[in-house]
Amino acid sequence: MNILLKHVLERLVRAGSLKVTGPEGSTHVFGDGSDEPVHIHIKTSHAERAISFDPMLAVPEAYMDGELDIPEGGVLGLMRIAFQNMGSGGIDVTWSKAIEGLRHAFRRLQQINTASRSRRNVQRHYDLSGELYKLFLDEDMQYSCAYFEQPDMTLEEAQLAKKRHIAAKLRLKAGQSVLDIGSGWGGLGLYLAKAFDVHVQGVTLSTEQHGVSTDRAHALGLQDRVHFDLKDYRALNERFDRIVSVGMFEHVGVNHYRTFFDKAATLLKPDGVMLLHTIGRSGVPWATSAFVRKYIFPGGYIPAMSEVMPAIEKSGLVVTDIEILRLHYADTLKHWGQRFAANRDKAKAIYDERFCRMWEFYLAASEAAFRWQDLVIFQFQIAKKNDTLPMTRDYMAKCEKALELRDLGHKEPAPVPAKPARRRRAVE
Repeated sequence: MNILLKHVLERLVRAGSLKVTGPEGSTHVFGDGSDEPVHIHIKTSHAERAISFDPMLAVPEAYMDGELDIPEGGVLGLMRIAFQNMGSGGIDVTWSKAIEGLRHAFRRLQQINTASRSRRNVQRHYDLSGELYKLFLDEDMQYSCAYFEQPDMTLEEAQLAKKRHIAAKLRLKAGQSVLDIGSGWGGLGLYLAKAFDVHVQGVTLSTEQHGVSTDRAHALGLQDRVHFDLKDYRALNERFDRIVSVGMFEHVGVNHYRTFFDKAATLLKPDGVMLLHTIGRSGVPWATSAFVRKYIFPGGYIPAMSEVMPAIEKSGLVVTDIEILRLHYADTLKHWGQRFAANRDKAKAIYDERFCRMWEFYLAASEAAFRWQDLVIFQFQIAKKNDTLPMTRDYMAKCEKALELRDLGHKEPAPVPAKPARRRRAVE
């Protein structure tokens, strides 16, 4: 092991037990020996040098390329050690701090998400094969944080509970119009239309998701009440009684928060209600993970609450309720990771080994960030007037209970139709 990497690890790993085997075969142990042990094997000098200078990017890249293996502890264990030590002030290596500081300083340049650039960013992730997502998502293809009302819930049960939880906060009435910004594979819009007899317009920039969600609406005979458009939300001009957005705000970019909420204020009727569900940071603003930005969500950004609230305030909208969901996404990602592992051979048949290793790292590192870093879910309930909604939350609980009783005797929307699997090149 080179001297530089040994110095980095001695400074970083103070708690836990990390065993590192270098390319020349020597093994060193770092940490205080506490917790479950993790063993990594760095196979090449190239990977060793890269990890020495920029571990947050070089470790996942080396893992993707097969230049780093984790014989014991897995990606989740490795990220647990990294995040727990970073949280305790362990990352005090000057150049590593400088690199992360530069990423934070230049984050706005990385998030100039114009309409055309947003479309390209979406293609990089959401236009991957729908068959890939079916390998690890629930039957309704909910690609966002589930809501674990009970710890022993299945993924399907928790995703259904998430839809109930969001619906209750919208306080829907039959005949109302609903805009779903970033409508995914259509599951939430279809659920709202069936449960409340509302009219839903969903917008997405993903060709793959648009096609699937449109097919599902027709298959359920809801095409007269649910319509999905391949369109940027900034191009809309209609007005709606309700607006919901789940898992889309992470792609807006900090430069465009004012635009997002100004547009929402324009699209929302005077007595309208909006529910925004997004990943957020419980801590201070920081840069997007270099690995996630480069390989998973280009243009993406996870905001601190201090970055979101000023944009809402300046738009003239009123925040009527805020809820922080802690650890729900960690448990969601745990389910996804287990399902992906169980179907890894199928994923490899669609893409390749490098893609599978990239996806494994993404799912495990994301779970770790929600368990041991500062990532949470923000649910903002927003209105245009201070008196639009009741003064207490009682109506939410009553609505959720009524929906739960309905769901017990009501079949969920039909699963996404299968398409013939074909080998595809990973989007990079």
